[in-house]
Amino acid sequence: MTAPLSVLDLASVADDATHAEALADTVALARTADELGYRRFWVAEHHGMPGVASSAPAVLIGAIAAATERIRVGSGGVMLPNHSSLVVAEQFGTLVALHGDRIDLGLGRAPGTDPITTSAVRRGAVAETVDDFPDQVLELLAYFGTIPALPGGQGGRIVAVPGAGDSPELWLLGSSDFSARLAGMMGLPFAFAHHFAGGRNTPIAFDVYRRSFTPSVVLREPHAMVAVAVIAADSDAEARRLMLPGALSMLRLRSGRPGRTPTLAQAEAHAWTEAENAYLDERIGTQAIGSLDTVRSRIGALVEATEADEVIVVPQGPDLATRTATLRVLAEAGAS
Repeated sequence: MTAPLSVLDLASVADDATHAEALADTVALARTADELGYRRFWVAEHHGMPGVASSAPAVLIGAIAAATERIRVGSGGVMLPNHSSLVVAEQFGTLVALHGDRIDLGLGRAPGTDPITTSAVRRGAVAETVDDFPDQVLELLAYFGTIPALPGGQGGRIVAVPGAGDSPELWLLGSSDFSARLAGMMGLPFAFAHHFAGGRNTPIAFDVYRRSFTPSVVLREPHAMVAVAVIAADSDAEARRLMLPGALSMLRLRSGRPGRTPTLAQAEAHAWTEAENAYLDERIGTQAIGSLDTVRSRIGALVEATEADEVIVVPQGPDLATRTATLRVLAEAGAS
């Protein structure tokens, strides 16, 4: 594992916890990542999911940045079609003005929720087209002053304050070749969501990104990161056990029954079907779940397959102690 490591956290809400406790755990995990020398700590925008408390990334990023000292803090990501580009520029310009060059703005194209909630988030706005996301990214670059003002006035007659001159490090995120190609064409760094879209197509997205890359004022050469779910435990069997709550939560979400993350006791008591066990084993097989040797081998293989410049780990497990232990084990192994 030679690529620098960062952390992506979803502010998971356990079945026996409050929203306050979930957010406090995320801030505590960020402090640990900061102390251990991880490069970045990102949180993701989701809406209407009882098991995820990171619905307001800009607010949470401000709290994390205030509680840490060195680590970069950002979004993995802000779902840009949910928002006005001007408002996002003002929010992240404010974060940069407050915390300096430690803020990342990762942008996603998906809504981060179901269609009904999406409509409520966007307050009845017309449905987006494939052109909207690229146009919004250009608007953001203009508001930050990274590129000249656009014909529509963004960055000229319409100014983001804070925002202009207060640019975060901007990334495009994706789980398909669309965002990979767009990031390459725009000359922006790219992060791929292998932690939930992993499989044989992962290396293809990185190849598309590099083949599409055009140098820009942001990047002269391509720069890419891969996200992977991780549990580093004493054994592969123990890691599989610790993965049960997260897997059960995902299965319920996919079946239209979203809820808070089950406790470990609840997940162990669940009557796992053959199909559910197969899903769990398949997920473990594509991620870095296991003993330290297994985790190192899986991350190393992922870096080799993608040639990623960075790796962002998504710590799994039923509680803060498990996620913290994973970060410590990786850091002690010299991985971060």
